[in-house]
Amino acid sequence: MTEAATTQPPAAIATLSFEAAMEELGRIVRQLEEGRVPLDDAIVLYERATALKQHCDARLQVAEVKIEQIRLATDGSVTGATPFDAG
Repeated sequence: MTEAATTQPPAAIATLSFEAAMEELGRIVRQLEEGRVPLDDAIVLYERATALKQHCDARLQVAEVKIEQIRLATDGSVTGATPFDAG
């Protein structure tokens, strides 16, 4: 395996913030675009990138639901905010 694929064990994706997941996804995309990654490593990176994308999509969906639950009154106060249960 290449140095990029073996330097550290991958962080558990579920624990990553949206920003950290996007940053890692960007690094993986750049590595794959450069084309200097051996095939086996590229497959592992592609699988992780897919999981990171799914994680980011899920985080965005949760954020969207939270935003939709907040309503602003004409005076700027928050009305109709309801607690969000991510479970």
